[in-house]
Amino acid sequence: MPFAQLVIGPPGSGKSTYCDGMQQFLSAIGRKCSVVNLDPANERTSYPCALDIRSLVTLEEIMADEALGPNGGVLYALEELQHNVEWLQRGLDGLGEDYVLFDCPGQVELFTHHASLRNVFFRIQKMGYRLVALHLTDSYCLTLPSLYISTLLLSLRSMLQLDLPHLNVLTKIDKIASYGPLPFDLEFYTEAQDLSDITAHLLEENPMMRHPKFEGLNNAVVELVEDFGLVAFETLAVEDKKSMMTLLQAIDRAGGYAFGGAEGANDTVWQVAVRDGLRGMSVRDVQERWIDRKEEYDELERRKIEEEMKAREESEAMDEYGDDEDLEEMQRGVFESGIKVVRNP
Repeated sequence: MPFAQLVIGPPGSGKSTYCDGMQQFLSAIGRKCSVVNLDPANERTSYPCALDIRSLVTLEEIMADEALGPNGGVLYALEELQHNVEWLQRGLDGLGEDYVLFDCPGQVELFTHHASLRNVFFRIQKMGYRLVALHLTDSYCLTLPSLYISTLLLSLRSMLQLDLPHLNVLTKIDKIASYGPLPFDLEFYTEAQDLSDITAHLLEENPMMRHPKFEGLNNAVVELVEDFGLVAFETLAVEDKKSMMTLLQAIDRAGGYAFGGAEGANDTVWQVAVRDGLRGMSVRDVQERWIDRKEEYDELERRKIEEEMKAREESEAMDEYGDDEDLEEMQRGVFESGIKVVRNP
């Protein structure tokens, strides 16, 4: 049974960067992985692309032939993919049991109310794939209460629309300290449980929000998110190995990859480690690493990298020295062996 991640999110959230980084990480832990590009506007992928929608339809062709703008062209392209989903199915059949990452377009309409992308996902699911939707959002949204509330609504709507195992992820968390202090700890934003406190900061952000009609609307939105109780966030710094490991652990649990067979006879080392409680980074660990003590940790990592590079150079130098000694020993052995080689004329 193959597994896959559906990587969605607004433009600039880091979807393609994530697919590139996750493919490298999966290869490093021994999991065969392929990336499928479903974005007709993405003409230059940073990762090796196993299957590309642009071989079926391109945004430039649609905009020229149908006189559509970029957003309308992407919607049209996904409708075209839905009508030719057999092309996608044949391509996926060729990937066998590979773990697949689907790099999706960034138009939010596609995963909030437009049906084409969801219908394509359902066809993939019928092929036997175990899917997990991964909704990426730039962590910059935490800096303004209005952006954070918008993110909550978008995440909730996407979860209801796709109706799949779903994880919301705050990307670029390693940049969050550069945006200035946050009014709450990171755990407040990731848990999204008691949101009433954020309305006061919303009033400080924009005086217009003090109007009774806006105040009532804001309270209604916050109550809506709390009543559903579905939205929560993981965090990600794509260049940090431990951050990637923690997120992959959550994805594998959501999709069932981590659990393997009943006794785990054919499980990978990764599956066994996750099932046995492999420890990743908690929200408090992330707060300490990337917000409270970022400079200190950055310095420690810099020193560690320097030490590793120095040790590697010394090891290579010793290997080279050892090779020279072996060569000298071989040459010395030839001359001191007492054997005289006589060649017949």
